[in-house]
Amino acid sequence: MGNVHEACFLNPSVFEKVTPDMTLAKEEIFGLVACILRAGDLEECIAMINASPFENAASIFTTCGKWARRCQYEVDTGNAGINVGIAAPMAFFPVGGREDSFFGVLHGQGKDVMRFFTEPKILITGWF
Repeated sequence: MGNVHEACFLNPSVFEKVTPDMTLAKEEIFGLVACILRAGDLEECIAMINASPFENAASIFTTCGKWARRCQYEVDTGNAGINVGIAAPMAFFPVGGREDSFFGVLHGQGKDVMRFFTEPKILITGWF
């Protein structure tokens, strides 16, 4: 039998056709895994995101400013991305996970510690 660590390793992966009832959609995965859930319209998409107990980040790709603003204000995540692949802040931004998407209550970093009991949202956009 090989090394246990080798047996437990999953290469970077993309899972398509994930539905909200699947384990992949119901658990927070820390790793190089992308799960693609499809929605019929923007309202269904926002509802799926807001129904999750793991609200670390969400991104939308659009040329519609109205849809971008709706996601910015209606999606309840700690990090929101508009036209960026991963809404991951740089080291000088606070990490803004919400609900169950964080270990403990240590949300603050740097100056953000002063806003410990608030729920800041980090917005990262890219318009071309």
